[in-house]
Amino acid sequence: MDSRIKENPERTFDLVVQVACPASENEDPTVLWSFPQDHTDQEVLQTIPKFCFPFDVERISQNQVGQNFTFVLTDIDSKQRFGFCRLTQGCRVCICLLSYLPWFEIYYKLLNTLADYLMKQQENDLNDMLNSLYDLPVPKPFTPVNLSVHSYFIAPDINGLPTIPESRNLTEYFVAVDINNMLQLYASMLHERRIIITSSKLSTLTACVHGAAALLFPMYWQHIFIPVLPPHLLDYCCAPMPYFVGVHLSLLERVRSRSLEDVVILNVDTNTLESPFDDLHNLPSDVVSSLKSKLKKQSTATGSGVSRAFLRTQAALFGSYRDALRYKPGEPITFCEESFVNHRSSTMKNFLSMAVNLQLFKQFIDGRLAKLNAGRGFTDVFEEEITEGGFCGSE
Repeated sequence: MDSRIKENPERTFDLVVQVACPASENEDPTVLWSFPQDHTDQEVLQTIPKFCFPFDVERISQNQVGQNFTFVLTDIDSKQRFGFCRLTQGCRVCICLLSYLPWFEIYYKLLNTLADYLMKQQENDLNDMLNSLYDLPVPKPFTPVNLSVHSYFIAPDINGLPTIPESRNLTEYFVAVDINNMLQLYASMLHERRIIITSSKLSTLTACVHGAAALLFPMYWQHIFIPVLPPHLLDYCCAPMPYFVGVHLSLLERVRSRSLEDVVILNVDTNTLESPFDDLHNLPSDVVSSLKSKLKKQSTATGSGVSRAFLRTQAALFGSYRDALRYKPGEPITFCEESFVNHRSSTMKNFLSMAVNLQLFKQFIDGRLAKLNAGRGFTDVFEEEITEGGFCGSE
């Protein structure tokens, strides 16, 4: 799959549940109520509560403020379904909304309204709002939606580049992590390492995982992707294959006590990155220094500046893929790896000879070829960046 986002989901959301936190990890969380009440997917109903309290429930203090965070479930077609959560009552209760739509900002606001209704016991308002959203056909980008007196939003364009401050994920990531660590993490993602991000604040933790992964556009992380690991899944950190996971700081000691090998760990609270690799050194130095100087400019810090700087870097690294497409009359278009790798500079050549084996690159090429061979032309911000930057046709 070149994209992990489901195209044309049937509805705006699938399920909302309110879950009570167990007193200990040996007990299961309790579902207090769910909407719609006739939801039939028992597996999902059993899975969601286990993701609602992804921290050491016996150690987290009762007086913690409500926090929004987002976990991800991957379906049988490798598409991501987002669990948007809001913790209330000192982390003892969680409201979770499950949707295929990556509408972070909208669903976080909606969860705040739901929490307010629940606190004031305004069940009619709660049900009216959920019914109107559940029955609403998925709106096209930029369409205004009026659910109730308290809830109005404009449907986002999920294909646009994330902007600061509108994108909560990218904003939190850019504020919390310094530029050198952002570059190191980006390089580690481009080498498909085993990566753990940790923080004591769930909202910051999942924002950083989602924010960092979005900077790979037009590519997508293809391996294990769990923005916040619940306690029962901590063994994933011992997996022999690449992964990108978030771990709440209260669980990190347990993770470290396992036999971790070759893992990159970014602690957002201390802004420190541990890595046994020098992945950034393997990227062409001119491309890295150009990205670094762009990120340091004040003007980059707002709007699409950060995401466009990374997009430009992706175009500089991979944009010459267009020169390696092979067209023969009557035959499917193919991609010539050898031609792609034989690039002008030796550092670029070294990088590309590694990059052609990356799952994220293979899936990207497969996606592009599928569109071309189906006769569907395509243009997106990445293709525009390649053309604008002159990153192809310059062998």
